[in-house]
Amino acid sequence: MTASAHPVAWLRHAGQRLGLLPSLGGSVAAWQLERPQGPLDLWRPWDGKTADLYQTASFAMVPWSNRISGGGFQHAGQFHAMRPNRKGEPYPIHGDGWLQPWELSQPAADTLVMTLVSHGFDGNPYDYEAVQTFRLVDGGLDQRVQVRHLGVAPLPYGLGVHPWFPRTPQTRITAPVQGLWLCGDDPLPVAHTTDFPAGWDLNGGAPANGPLIDNGYTGWGGKASIAWPELGLQVTAGMPDFERDGGAAQHFCLVYRPPQGTSFCFEPITQPIDAFHLPGQPGLRVLGPGEQFSLNIQWRIEPLAAQG
Repeated sequence: MTASAHPVAWLRHAGQRLGLLPSLGGSVAAWQLERPQGPLDLWRPWDGKTADLYQTASFAMVPWSNRISGGGFQHAGQFHAMRPNRKGEPYPIHGDGWLQPWELSQPAADTLVMTLVSHGFDGNPYDYEAVQTFRLVDGGLDQRVQVRHLGVAPLPYGLGVHPWFPRTPQTRITAPVQGLWLCGDDPLPVAHTTDFPAGWDLNGGAPANGPLIDNGYTGWGGKASIAWPELGLQVTAGMPDFERDGGAAQHFCLVYRPPQGTSFCFEPITQPIDAFHLPGQPGLRVLGPGEQFSLNIQWRIEPLAAQG
Protein backbone atom coordinates (compact mmCIF):
# COMPACT_ATOMS: atom_id res chain seq x y z
CA MET A 1 0.00 0.00 0.00
CA THR A 2 1.38 3.36 -1.01
CA ALA A 3 0.51 6.83 0.09
CA SER A 4 -1.09 7.55 -3.31
CA ALA A 5 -3.59 4.71 -2.80
CA HIS A 6 -5.32 6.83 -0.15
CA PRO A 7 -4.70 10.52 -0.85
CA VAL A 8 -5.02 12.97 2.02
CA ALA A 9 -7.34 15.96 1.68
CA TRP A 10 -5.85 18.83 3.68
CA LEU A 11 -7.68 21.72 5.33
CA ARG A 12 -5.67 24.64 6.72
CA HIS A 13 -7.37 27.25 8.86
CA ALA A 14 -7.06 29.09 12.20
CA GLY A 15 -3.43 28.04 12.73
CA GLN A 16 -4.23 24.36 12.34
CA ARG A 17 -4.27 21.76 9.64
CA LEU A 18 -6.50 18.73 9.28
CA GLY A 19 -5.96 15.82 6.91
CA LEU A 20 -8.80 13.50 5.92
CA LEU A 21 -8.77 10.10 4.21
CA PRO A 22 -12.16 9.65 2.53
CA SER A 23 -11.09 6.51 0.65
CA LEU A 24 -9.73 4.89 3.84
CA GLY A 25 -12.90 4.50 5.86
CA GLY A 26 -13.59 8.22 6.09
CA SER A 27 -10.78 8.46 8.63
CA VAL A 28 -8.51 11.27 9.78
CA ALA A 29 -4.85 11.32 8.77
CA ALA A 30 -3.75 14.14 11.09
CA TRP A 31 -4.91 17.05 13.21
CA GLN A 32 -2.05 19.44 13.89
CA LEU A 33 -1.33 22.79 15.45
CA GLU A 34 0.87 24.86 13.16
CA ARG A 35 3.87 26.44 14.90
CA PRO A 36 7.05 28.23 13.69
CA GLN A 37 9.13 25.22 14.74
CA GLY A 38 6.86 22.82 12.86
CA PRO A 39 3.44 21.19 13.27
CA LEU A 40 2.45 19.69 16.61
CA ASP A 41 0.34 16.53 16.41
CA LEU A 42 -2.80 16.71 18.55
CA TRP A 43 -3.88 13.26 17.37
CA ARG A 44 -1.33 10.59 16.51
CA PRO A 45 -0.70 10.97 12.76
CA TRP A 46 -1.17 8.33 10.07
CA ASP A 47 2.10 7.10 8.60
CA GLY A 48 0.94 7.69 5.02
CA LYS A 49 1.21 4.03 4.05
CA THR A 50 -0.69 1.45 6.05
CA ALA A 51 -4.35 0.71 5.25
CA ASP A 52 -5.04 -0.39 8.85
CA LEU A 53 -7.63 2.02 10.25
CA TYR A 54 -6.16 1.45 13.72
CA GLN A 55 -3.08 3.30 12.49
CA THR A 56 -4.91 6.45 11.45
CA ALA A 57 -5.38 9.50 13.66
CA SER A 58 -9.09 8.90 14.19
CA PHE A 59 -12.18 7.38 12.61
CA ALA A 60 -15.93 7.50 13.12
CA MET A 61 -17.87 4.56 14.57
CA VAL A 62 -21.23 4.17 12.85
CA PRO A 63 -23.91 2.68 13.00
CA TRP A 64 -22.69 1.36 16.36
CA SER A 65 -19.53 1.65 18.46
CA ASN A 66 -17.40 -1.04 20.07
CA ARG A 67 -18.36 -4.72 20.18
CA ILE A 68 -21.55 -6.73 19.65
CA SER A 69 -21.55 -10.25 21.12
CA GLY A 70 -23.86 -13.19 20.52
CA GLY A 71 -23.48 -13.30 16.76
CA GLY A 72 -25.84 -10.34 16.41
CA PHE A 73 -28.73 -8.74 18.25
CA GLN A 74 -32.46 -9.03 18.81
CA HIS A 75 -34.83 -6.16 18.04
CA ALA A 76 -38.62 -6.10 17.82
CA GLY A 77 -38.78 -9.88 17.84
CA GLN A 78 -36.27 -10.36 15.03
CA PHE A 79 -32.68 -11.58 15.32
CA HIS A 80 -30.17 -9.70 13.17
CA ALA A 81 -27.02 -11.71 12.51
CA MET A 82 -23.66 -9.90 12.53
CA ARG A 83 -20.28 -11.22 11.46
CA PRO A 84 -16.83 -10.34 12.86
CA ASN A 85 -15.27 -7.58 10.77
CA ARG A 86 -11.66 -7.28 11.95
CA LYS A 87 -8.93 -9.91 11.91
CA GLY A 88 -8.30 -11.25 15.41
CA GLU A 89 -11.60 -9.92 16.78
CA PRO A 90 -14.25 -12.53 17.66
CA TYR A 91 -17.04 -9.93 17.50
CA PRO A 92 -18.11 -7.25 15.03
CA ILE A 93 -16.57 -4.00 16.20
CA HIS A 94 -16.99 -0.24 15.64
CA GLY A 95 -19.73 -0.46 13.02
CA ASP A 96 -19.13 -0.72 9.30
CA GLY A 97 -18.66 2.90 8.22
CA TRP A 98 -14.93 2.65 8.88
CA LEU A 99 -14.72 -0.22 6.38
CA GLN A 100 -16.11 1.72 3.41
CA PRO A 101 -14.98 4.68 1.27
CA TRP A 102 -16.68 8.03 1.82
CA GLU A 103 -17.38 10.98 -0.49
CA LEU A 104 -15.62 14.28 0.26
CA SER A 105 -16.97 17.81 -0.14
CA GLN A 106 -15.97 21.28 1.08
CA PRO A 107 -18.97 23.54 1.72
CA ALA A 108 -16.87 26.34 3.25
CA ALA A 109 -13.26 27.46 3.50
CA ASP A 110 -13.00 26.22 7.09
CA THR A 111 -15.01 23.00 6.66
CA LEU A 112 -14.68 19.52 5.17
CA VAL A 113 -17.53 17.01 4.96
CA MET A 114 -17.47 13.27 4.29
CA THR A 115 -20.65 11.36 3.39
CA LEU A 116 -21.44 7.65 3.22
CA VAL A 117 -24.59 5.88 2.04
CA SER A 118 -24.50 2.26 3.20
CA HIS A 119 -26.95 -0.51 2.30
CA GLY A 120 -26.56 -3.81 4.16
CA PHE A 121 -22.76 -3.78 4.09
CA ASP A 122 -21.33 -7.30 4.54
CA GLY A 123 -24.79 -8.65 5.38
CA ASN A 124 -25.42 -6.16 8.20
CA PRO A 125 -29.05 -5.13 8.70
CA TYR A 126 -28.33 -1.40 8.48
CA ASP A 127 -29.32 0.93 5.65
CA TYR A 128 -28.21 4.46 6.53
CA GLU A 129 -26.63 7.71 5.48
CA ALA A 130 -23.78 9.04 7.63
CA VAL A 131 -22.25 12.51 7.45
CA GLN A 132 -19.04 13.63 9.14
CA THR A 133 -18.45 17.36 9.41
CA PHE A 134 -15.11 18.87 10.44
CA ARG A 135 -14.79 22.63 10.98
CA LEU A 136 -11.58 24.31 12.07
CA VAL A 137 -12.31 27.26 14.34
CA ASP A 138 -10.16 29.62 16.36
CA GLY A 139 -8.60 27.44 19.05
CA GLY A 140 -9.83 24.06 17.90
CA LEU A 141 -11.98 21.71 15.89
CA ASP A 142 -15.74 21.19 15.76
CA GLN A 143 -16.57 17.60 14.85
CA ARG A 144 -19.99 16.17 14.06
CA VAL A 145 -21.05 12.62 13.16
CA GLN A 146 -24.66 12.24 12.04
CA VAL A 147 -26.58 9.13 10.98
CA ARG A 148 -29.97 8.88 9.25
CA HIS A 149 -31.86 5.59 9.04
CA LEU A 150 -32.82 4.65 5.48
CA GLY A 151 -34.38 1.27 6.23
CA VAL A 152 -38.06 0.42 6.50
CA ALA A 153 -38.03 -1.26 9.92
CA PRO A 154 -36.68 0.70 12.94
CA LEU A 155 -33.26 -0.32 14.27
CA PRO A 156 -31.06 0.65 17.26
CA TYR A 157 -28.10 2.90 16.47
CA GLY A 158 -24.99 4.13 18.24
CA LEU A 159 -22.20 6.55 17.32
CA GLY A 160 -18.67 7.28 18.44
CA VAL A 161 -15.31 8.69 17.44
CA HIS A 162 -11.99 6.91 17.90
CA PRO A 163 -9.13 9.44 18.18
CA TRP A 164 -5.61 8.37 19.15
CA PHE A 165 -3.73 10.86 21.30
CA PRO A 166 0.06 11.01 21.62
CA ARG A 167 1.24 10.31 25.16
CA THR A 168 4.18 11.70 27.04
CA PRO A 169 5.33 10.36 30.44
CA GLN A 170 3.11 12.88 32.26
CA THR A 171 0.00 12.82 30.04
CA ARG A 172 -3.26 12.71 32.02
CA ILE A 173 -6.92 12.10 31.13
CA THR A 174 -9.54 13.96 33.18
CA ALA A 175 -13.31 13.65 32.84
CA PRO A 176 -16.34 13.62 35.15
CA VAL A 177 -17.67 10.04 35.21
CA GLN A 178 -19.97 8.15 37.56
CA GLY A 179 -19.14 4.49 36.95
CA LEU A 180 -17.35 1.90 34.90
CA TRP A 181 -18.11 -1.38 33.17
CA LEU A 182 -15.58 -4.02 34.21
CA CYS A 183 -14.75 -6.48 31.46
CA GLY A 184 -13.65 -10.05 31.02
CA ASP A 185 -10.82 -11.08 28.72
CA ASP A 186 -12.95 -10.50 25.59
CA PRO A 187 -13.24 -7.59 26.57
CA LEU A 188 -17.01 -7.59 27.10
CA PRO A 189 -18.70 -5.99 30.12
CA VAL A 190 -19.37 -8.35 33.01
CA ALA A 191 -20.15 -6.01 35.94
CA HIS A 192 -20.80 -2.34 36.57
CA THR A 193 -19.08 -0.56 39.45
CA THR A 194 -18.69 2.89 40.96
CA ASP A 195 -15.48 1.81 42.70
CA PHE A 196 -12.71 2.62 40.26
CA PRO A 197 -9.57 0.47 40.21
CA ALA A 198 -6.40 2.32 41.17
CA GLY A 199 -5.28 4.61 38.36
CA TRP A 200 -8.62 4.39 36.52
CA ASP A 201 -10.64 7.22 38.08
CA LEU A 202 -10.93 9.96 35.48
CA ASN A 203 -12.59 12.37 37.93
CA GLY A 204 -9.31 13.37 39.50
CA GLY A 205 -7.23 12.64 36.42
CA ALA A 206 -5.81 9.28 35.37
CA PRO A 207 -2.38 8.68 33.86
CA ALA A 208 -2.30 7.89 30.17
CA ASN A 209 0.45 5.36 30.89
CA GLY A 210 -0.06 2.20 32.90
CA PRO A 211 -1.72 -1.23 32.79
CA LEU A 212 -4.34 -1.95 30.16
CA ILE A 213 -7.66 -0.12 30.23
CA ASP A 214 -10.14 -1.05 27.49
CA ASN A 215 -13.36 -0.10 29.25
CA GLY A 216 -16.42 2.06 28.94
CA TYR A 217 -17.31 4.69 31.54
CA THR A 218 -20.89 5.59 32.43
CA GLY A 219 -22.41 8.87 33.55
CA TRP A 220 -19.90 10.90 31.56
CA GLY A 221 -20.40 14.60 32.23
CA GLY A 222 -19.80 15.60 28.61
CA LYS A 223 -16.39 17.22 29.03
CA ALA A 224 -12.83 15.95 29.17
CA SER A 225 -9.21 17.07 29.13
CA ILE A 226 -6.11 15.45 27.66
CA ALA A 227 -3.18 17.26 29.27
CA TRP A 228 0.49 17.21 28.25
CA PRO A 229 2.32 18.99 31.10
CA GLU A 230 5.66 18.76 29.28
CA LEU A 231 4.16 20.81 26.45
CA GLY A 232 2.15 23.16 28.66
CA LEU A 233 -0.86 22.25 26.56
CA GLN A 234 -4.17 20.43 26.74
CA VAL A 235 -6.96 19.45 24.38
CA THR A 236 -10.43 19.60 25.87
CA ALA A 237 -13.64 18.01 24.64
CA GLY A 238 -17.05 19.55 25.13
CA MET A 239 -20.52 18.36 24.10
CA PRO A 240 -22.68 21.32 23.02
CA ASP A 241 -25.84 19.17 22.97
CA PHE A 242 -25.17 17.58 26.37
CA GLU A 243 -28.29 18.64 28.26
CA ARG A 244 -30.62 18.45 25.27
CA ASP A 245 -29.35 14.97 24.50
CA GLY A 246 -30.12 13.45 27.92
CA GLY A 247 -27.23 14.61 30.11
CA ALA A 248 -25.02 12.14 31.98
CA ALA A 249 -27.57 9.31 31.67
CA GLN A 250 -27.11 9.28 27.89
CA HIS A 251 -23.38 9.98 27.62
CA PHE A 252 -20.55 7.49 27.77
CA CYS A 253 -16.85 7.47 27.04
CA LEU A 254 -14.22 4.79 26.57
CA VAL A 255 -10.53 4.75 27.41
CA TYR A 256 -8.14 2.45 25.61
CA ARG A 257 -4.80 2.58 27.40
CA PRO A 258 -2.45 -0.06 25.97
CA PRO A 259 0.49 -0.99 28.21
CA GLN A 260 2.96 -0.24 25.41
CA GLY A 261 3.21 2.27 22.61
CA THR A 262 3.22 6.01 22.18
CA SER A 263 -0.53 6.65 22.02
CA PHE A 264 -3.87 5.94 23.69
CA CYS A 265 -7.57 6.59 23.00
CA PHE A 266 -10.25 8.66 24.64
CA GLU A 267 -13.49 7.93 22.78
CA PRO A 268 -16.76 9.86 23.13
CA ILE A 269 -19.50 7.27 22.46
CA THR A 270 -23.27 7.21 22.67
CA GLN A 271 -23.52 3.67 24.04
CA PRO A 272 -21.30 1.34 26.10
CA ILE A 273 -19.60 -1.80 24.86
CA ASP A 274 -22.13 -4.49 23.84
CA ALA A 275 -25.06 -2.25 24.73
CA PHE A 276 -27.20 -4.47 22.49
CA HIS A 277 -26.97 -7.19 25.17
CA LEU A 278 -26.97 -5.05 28.34
CA PRO A 279 -30.16 -4.52 30.39
CA GLY A 280 -32.20 -1.73 28.82
CA GLN A 281 -29.78 -1.38 25.87
CA PRO A 282 -28.25 1.78 27.41
CA GLY A 283 -27.58 4.66 25.05
CA LEU A 284 -28.85 3.01 21.88
CA ARG A 285 -31.23 5.17 19.83
CA VAL A 286 -33.98 3.39 17.91
CA LEU A 287 -34.44 5.22 14.61
CA GLY A 288 -37.42 4.83 12.30
CA PRO A 289 -37.40 5.57 8.56
CA GLY A 290 -35.79 8.95 7.92
CA GLU A 291 -35.01 9.62 11.59
CA GLN A 292 -31.53 10.75 12.57
CA PHE A 293 -29.31 11.70 15.46
CA SER A 294 -25.82 13.10 15.83
CA LEU A 295 -22.75 13.24 18.04
CA ASN A 296 -21.27 16.74 18.31
CA ILE A 297 -17.88 17.41 19.90
CA GLN A 298 -16.01 20.67 20.35
CA TRP A 299 -12.28 19.96 20.64
CA ARG A 300 -10.33 22.93 21.98
CA ILE A 301 -6.60 23.60 22.32
CA GLU A 302 -5.76 25.39 25.56
CA PRO A 303 -2.64 26.38 27.50
CA LEU A 304 -2.05 24.31 30.62
CA ALA A 305 -1.51 26.27 33.80
CA ALA A 306 1.96 25.81 35.25
CA GLN A 307 2.11 23.70 38.38
CA GLY A 308 3.45 25.71 41.29
